[in-house]
Amino acid sequence: MADKFDFLYPRSRYYGQVKPENLVFNANLQEFTQRVNYICNLETGGKLSPEEAYSQIKELWKQLKRTKKQLSIGQHPFQGDAGENEEG
Repeated sequence: MADKFDFLYPRSRYYGQVKPENLVFNANLQEFTQRVNYICNLETGGKLSPEEAYSQIKELWKQLKRTKKQLSIGQHPFQGDAGENEEG
């Protein structure tokens, strides 16, 4: 059963900055791309209307944006973490 899951939902290795929030967001991003791919294929095959495909992708995008905001991805509340805040 695990092989079937790995085949249907492959995951790529993460090479970015290893922080818990980055890993979680990366997993969500990979899931987003998989779902968008399936929706596109269903629309291309005539199983979904273009409007329904757009609606589903738009909802997935909103979910991804919420996740990004909740994880504070791209925000730098403490810019001094890597010595960026030093005067000189």
